[in-house]
This record gives sequence, C-alpha cells and structure tokens, in this order.
Amino acid sequence: MPLSDYITTIGLEVHAQLKTQSKMFCSCPVSYGKETNSTTCPVCLGLPGALPVLNKQAIESTILTGLMLDCGISSPSKWDRKNYFYPDMPKDYQLTQFDKPLCVGGGVPLYEYAYPKDMQKNIPNPGKVVELNRIHLEEDVAKSTHHANHTSIDFNRAGTPLMEIVTEPDIDTAEEAVAYLSSLRQILVYGDVSDADMEKGQMRCDVNISLRKKGTTELGAKVELKNLNSTSAVRRAIHFEEIRQSEELDAGIAQIQSTRRWNDDRGETTIMRTKEDAHDYRYFPEPDLLPVVTTEMEAAARKLIPELPHQKNARFQKDFQLSDYDAAVLSSDLDLATYFEEGTKHTSHPKKLANWIINNTLGELNERSLEISDFPVQPTQLATLVNLLEDDKITGGQAREVFTEMATNGTDPEAVIKAKGFEPMEDDGSIDTFCDQVIADNPGPVGEIQGGNAKAIGFLVGQVIKLSKGKANPKVVSGKLREKIG
Repeated sequence: MPLSDYITTIGLEVHAQLKTQSKMFCSCPVSYGKETNSTTCPVCLGLPGALPVLNKQAIESTILTGLMLDCGISSPSKWDRKNYFYPDMPKDYQLTQFDKPLCVGGGVPLYEYAYPKDMQKNIPNPGKVVELNRIHLEEDVAKSTHHANHTSIDFNRAGTPLMEIVTEPDIDTAEEAVAYLSSLRQILVYGDVSDADMEKGQMRCDVNISLRKKGTTELGAKVELKNLNSTSAVRRAIHFEEIRQSEELDAGIAQIQSTRRWNDDRGETTIMRTKEDAHDYRYFPEPDLLPVVTTEMEAAARKLIPELPHQKNARFQKDFQLSDYDAAVLSSDLDLATYFEEGTKHTSHPKKLANWIINNTLGELNERSLEISDFPVQPTQLATLVNLLEDDKITGGQAREVFTEMATNGTDPEAVIKAKGFEPMEDDGSIDTFCDQVIADNPGPVGEIQGGNAKAIGFLVGQVIKLSKGKANPKVVSGKLREKIG
C-alpha cells in the first residue's frame, strides 16, 4: 500500500530556554559556553536539603509567551514533581507542571515564508494556525556528551528555565512542522523571551507521529522522536518515520507506542524504549513550592505584548507600500525589520531601500555568514546610497560597485564615490556636445528611433556614456538624445 493511502498526524513538543539572568529555582547565572560545571549550586546539583525558589521573571516571560499565542492564563498555577531517573537529573525528579500549567489553548500561525523554500508556492493550507494544548514551565536538565567509552555531564545547563510548548495533534506534514518551528521561533524572538537558537540547544523539539489508513478516524499508535535540534532534522526524521511505519503496517506489523532516537548522520531512527504514559512518571504536587496566583502578572504582561511578525508584515505593506513578499522577508527576522525601519527614517524611497536589503544585503550576509547586526553597512549609509541613486547622482552600476566597497569596509557612500571618481558630470555643455557627436556618427540607430524603434536609443546612450568616461547620468543622456532626435 503506497504512503499516499495513509494519513499522517503530527504533534510537537518544543522546549525553549527563557532569557533570564538566573536559573529557574536558584540564583546561579544562565550561561552558554562557560567552563564545564562552573555555574552550579546545591539546588541545581540536586543535593539533599536544598530548597527551590521560584524565578519570577521566568513566570512573567512564560505568561507573555502565552498571551502572544492567544493562550488562556491559569490562576492559580502549581508545580509538580515528575519522577524519573536519568543521569542528567540528579534529584531523580524534575520540577515541572502537570495539571495546572501556566498557559492553556492558543495557537501558532504558520507564516507563508516560514515553510521550506521548495514548498512556499504550493502550501496546502495557507493561513493555518496550529492549535496548542498548553505551555508549562520547568527546569532544564544537564547536558550529556557521549564518548566512545564513557559519558560526561555538564550541569551548567541544569535548572535553566525551560518552556515546554505542546501542540495538539494538528500538524499534517513534515513541511508544516518546519513552518511551525520557524513561525514559533520568530514570535519568541519578537517577544524577547528566548533566543530560541536550535544550534545552541536553546530550542529543542520532540516529534509525536502516527499513521492511520485513509477513511479511518482513530489515530494510530504514537511514536515519539526525541530531542531533534534543527528544522532539517525534523523534516528528514518525519519523512523517514512515515516510510518506516507505512512499510511495517503494510507487512502486518502493528505499531506500538514507543520512543525513538534520530541518527542524523545515518538518516534513520532507532528504538529507545516502548510505551510511556503520564502515570509512569508518578506526578505529585511539589511540596516546597506554593501555587502561583498569576492575575497581576498577566495584567502587567498584557502591556508588554509586542507587534508580532504578521502584524509588522501588514504594517510594512500599508505604510511603505511593500509587496507581500518583501514585507514577509523583512518581518521574518526582527533585527532585519529593525534595520529596514531605521533606514526608512533617512530616505523617501522605502520600496527601493527594501529592494537593496533583500537583493543585495541578504546576499552579502549569506556569502559571508554574517548576521545583520554584524553587517558593516549601517542603515543610514544604505539609505544614503539609495538617495544618491534615486536622485541621479550615480548610475545603477556605480551604486552596486559602491555598495560592494561599503560592505567590505563600512565606508560612507560619499567617500567611496569620491575615491572612485564617480561624481556626476556637471552639465556645462559637454553632455550636449557628446550627444551631438554620437547622433552625427550613428545615422542608422538614429533612423531606427525616428522610425519608432524606441529601444535603439540604448545604444546611443551607451556611446555617450563612453565619451563621458562613465560620468554622464544615463537618464539625463537619454532625455537629451530624445529631445535632439525628436
């Protein structure tokens, strides 16, 4: 039976580290790249007798996240112990939330340009919002590194505030899963609640996937894929599981609820453990932490809700007359959107500025593996270059050459123009002389223009530019030639 005869159902559990100064239940600093096991204390090491203290900022950030995603906010919200033994959780339990999480319901809009590029022109469900089940707050575990004959553990990460954002089984394809992760990351960054950098482990993803035959309604057995740390890994792992499960179902092998590990190098999943449900963790209320009444924190967080990516997209189209594509590209990255908006303060040509950012700046960033925050060209400088081009002070070719120099050295465009001798030719009669000479030397093209072939003027413009050694403005030259030829 081909894969097309099955329906895939996917749910995601995303773990996102919050941007806080200290850990969830102690005062140890949250850090990345510090010396191994250097930011620890009795609480995050799980030593006997150590008592947890709540991090208010983490609670506020989670509530803000819930409001950005249209969740309901629970009040009171309580804390629970999730009991299990792993070497990276020395207490033998994790402080988390079970039946009264901070946020319930809500949804994540799938932005069109958050889909993989090869899918953006053929999106099955445009405008889809993936339904959320809950967002709860917990502590992260330590980081385990597996070597040939042993495993090392770094407890610097242990205790870092961690949001778990859980969807309903509402995702249909691997490509929708990618769009969900990209859209969610944009929103978290816009709210400044998390950097959500998957490469740094600040955002990780578990995938729940099941297959059922078309025409049936009961979901198939859930298979969980643990700790995927890139959107490409998520996409590949889902595609692999779809094929694996469909082939086994075709062979009469029933699927059982299980957890599997993704091997990115081999491009396949392997079994870790079978059936695991909530009761296996023996949840019970945390005796050392009181429930939290969130009413006042919710009211304060509502005042902090930022303009979200889809809202900024709509405003860019309205205020700057950008196309949907240009607005979506610029709003997809907060730093890029900020760069563009700062540039618009210094030019009356916002659409041209957007074109330069999308067509030129992004190319430079990709080629040099830079972030926009590291780009040598300031938004005011790029706006100045756009103004010079639109005011006919330089040609398009010259502008591109100037931009390359600016991108290399961060030099002001006026300085580059002066150094390269690109200052426009003064209209002292020289351009008229050049035009007269070119008209006299090229009766053929002149006749074509007079006969109605307007495109032939391009050749004559080029000849004038050559005579002026590249300093004559093509627009000015074209105007004068048309006037003289009639």
